[in-house]
Amino acid sequence: MNALRNKVQLIGRLGQDPEVLTFDDGGKMAKFSMATDDSYKDKQGQKIERTQWHNIIVRGGLVNIVENYISKGQEIAVEGKLSNRSWDDKDGNKRYTTEVMVNELLLLGKS
Repeated sequence: MNALRNKVQLIGRLGQDPEVLTFDDGGKMAKFSMATDDSYKDKQGQKIERTQWHNIIVRGGLVNIVENYISKGQEIAVEGKLSNRSWDDKDGNKRYTTEVMVNELLLLGKS
């Protein structure tokens, strides 16, 4: 059961060009949205297709690959873990998000 940890693997397409942030200490972080497609048949036998959007965060050496080689529409595979965080927006409302913190990335298709 040790293999059943916080782990996620996704194959999908970038919904936007990656945004790369550089910090004061020189560290970098890339973030982008990624779409995965899913389909099933409803009770009438009609094929229903749906798209799920995922918030992707890349840190460390993989940022250089993201920065130089991937762009909107490109198909990639990522592996990482889910991370939840919250913050208060400008109106004082509590906001929540779930992100995929990537530790492996594979380029699958051309942009």
